[in-house]
Parts: sequence; C-alpha cells; structure tokens
Amino acid sequence: MKKLLFLAFVIAVQSAYCQKFDLAKTPPMGWNSWNTFDCNIDENLIRQTADAMVANGMKDAGYVYINLDDCWHGERDSLGFIHEDPVRFPSGMKALADYVHSKGLKIGIYSDAGTQTCGGRPGSRGHEYQDAVTYANWGIDYLKYDWCSTGELNAKEAYITMRDAIHAAGRPMVFSICEWGSNKPWTWAKEVGHLWRTTGDIHNCWDCEMGFGTWSKLGVLSILDKQNDLRKYAGPGHWNDPDMLEVGNGMSYTEDRAHFSLWCMLAAPLISGNDLRNMPKETLDILTNKDAIAINQDELGVQCYKMLDMGNYEIYAKPLSNNELALCFLNRGETPWNIDFNWKNYPIYDGISGKGYDFVKTKFKIHDCWQKKDTGTTAEPFKPVLQPHDVILIRLTPVK
Repeated sequence: MKKLLFLAFVIAVQSAYCQKFDLAKTPPMGWNSWNTFDCNIDENLIRQTADAMVANGMKDAGYVYINLDDCWHGERDSLGFIHEDPVRFPSGMKALADYVHSKGLKIGIYSDAGTQTCGGRPGSRGHEYQDAVTYANWGIDYLKYDWCSTGELNAKEAYITMRDAIHAAGRPMVFSICEWGSNKPWTWAKEVGHLWRTTGDIHNCWDCEMGFGTWSKLGVLSILDKQNDLRKYAGPGHWNDPDMLEVGNGMSYTEDRAHFSLWCMLAAPLISGNDLRNMPKETLDILTNKDAIAINQDELGVQCYKMLDMGNYEIYAKPLSNNELALCFLNRGETPWNIDFNWKNYPIYDGISGKGYDFVKTKFKIHDCWQKKDTGTTAEPFKPVLQPHDVILIRLTPVK
C-alpha cells in the first residue's frame, strides 16, 4: 500500500516542472563493472571492489562511484516494481548500497529506456517512475540509462521522462545518458543529463574497430577523433562521455598512459573498467596520477581541442583555471617523434574559454605530469623525444 500511495504521488507531479539535480560540477570519477565483468556480477564482487577502491588509494585520488552495469536485475513483481536478482544479490540492493556508502563511496546502477536492457533484462519503458522510486529507496546515487530495445522511441523525450522521474523521486542522482551518440545528445541533453555518450562502445585497443553485425566497438584513437567538434557542448554539470576507461584491460603501458591522459584532457568522466581487486602497480599508478587527474578535474571545465595536427603527431590544448594550460603531445604512429616546439611561434587563444596564452610576453614553468617534476620553462624550445603510442602531458604555470 505504501508503494502504491507513493507512486500515486509521483504520478501526480509528472506535470510539474522538473529538472536534473545540480551535480557533477567536475567529470564524475568511479568504476563500472561492464568492461571486465560483462553480465558476471554479484554482491560479493561489488563489495570487494568498494573495499579495493578504498584500500588501493583510488578513493583518495578522487574516485567515488561504484557502478553496477547490466544484469543485476531480477523480475518485476505483480505491481510492476523491479527487484534485484535474488541469487546474485541475496542481501538486497539496499544492503549493498548501505555497504558502499559505509566506505565513503557512492553507488550507481543501470537501466534502459527500452523494454529490455542490452543484456535481455527488464528495461524501464513504462516503469520509469516506479524504477526511480525504487532506486531512491535503495539509496542509488548514479543511473546509467542505455538505449537497447527502444524501437521508434524519441530519444530526447525518453530521457526527459526518466530525468523527471528521478527528480520526482527526490534523491539526487547523476544521470548518465547512454544512447551512443546516435541522436546527437550533445545538442539537447544539457538540461536532461549530466553526461552523454558520444560514440558506440569502447574496445581495449589503440586504433581499431571491431564489428558486431549492426554495431561496432571502437579503439581509443577512433573515439578520440570523434570528439573534435563537440567541446562547445561540454562544461560543469554537462559532459561529453567518450565511454569508460580501458586502462588495465590489455593495451600496453604507454597506450594505457596515453588513453588516460587523453580522457583527462577531454574533461571526460573517469570511470575505470578494470578489476580493481587485482591490478599491477603500473596500472594503479596510471589511474591515480594526481597531476593528470587535476587536469581532468579543473574547475574551469573546458574540454581540450586539437591545436596542431601533423599526421601521426598531434598536440592538444586544454585551458585551465588560474591562467594555466595543459598540453598533450600525442604520437599516434609507429616511429619516434623528435619534437622541436618553439613556444614563441605558437600563441594560443581559445574562443570557448576566452583564455589566451602569449609565450613571448609571459614565461611559463613546464611540469611533466608523468615524470612528476618540473622540466624547464617556455623560454627555451621544447625538444623531447616521444615514443610511438605514447604521450607527453605537461602543465604550464605562469612564472611571476
């Protein structure tokens, strides 16, 4: 009876003005189960992952969300309310959320705008307000909302419906729009969600496209190239999402480092997708690099742009607060890049942020984020050698 009364209240406010909660002022940081575990998840995995995030220092580095992806679902009851799989989650989702919260972390969950999820579990279509109430009662902090089995649904309207349902349920949740960029969500989702996918799923490869019939998974560089024209749509509370991280899932160390650096430059959500319980120190060092994370989490909230394109050699620029600047030199190719960058020849002005950098008038200190040390100033040409499939990530600070 309580469920019915509460549902009646929620339905009654559907016509009222709703909006998303004021969250995600910097790109969300956390973990998601899908890239490594697919549908093979249970409450023990989630508890152990939360424990690992605290113990290995990721929480201290800024990671906060423990997100369950597809396949946590059981069945709907006679009233239409969704329940967790009783075999995989015998303690219940509320107990699991309480455990994650007890670690000082937050918990996320997954659903779909269609009748079924991508894994064939019950979707939220026709049950949006019921599901939002259920998630709120469980203590959920983040919802990833997918786009399988949607037929002729209008994407914008479907996501607005769930946004309004979350708002009516009354518990603040980050709302992650996952319709793969098919309906150009960057043009309409600013007032709907906190982040939106810009492409199909990521694959743990440097530069590839893996076909699966009607859809494809994309490598790091393929996804990177699709972000070039989207930066004007991103900012605090509304982020382009080039998909979750594949760091630690099979690429080389330098490719992982480059992948992480580029996502930091893109002001992308940093949602790790590896097994946090079992990872080598070099993977943990990448995921917890405080200098790189600081670039990602900078309060200005500006996405980088491609400053120079020389084929396999590229330079990306990201304006930061306090008149600082991040640059990422990327070697996409197979041969070393003997960089010879004369600062005075490349004044920078960014129309999105309104930030300008004149290296003739102002000298900047150069801090290498992976060497974790200062390496000189812009008074002298920049002449490192960059190996294939790698980056140099630097932060420039004005010298007073």
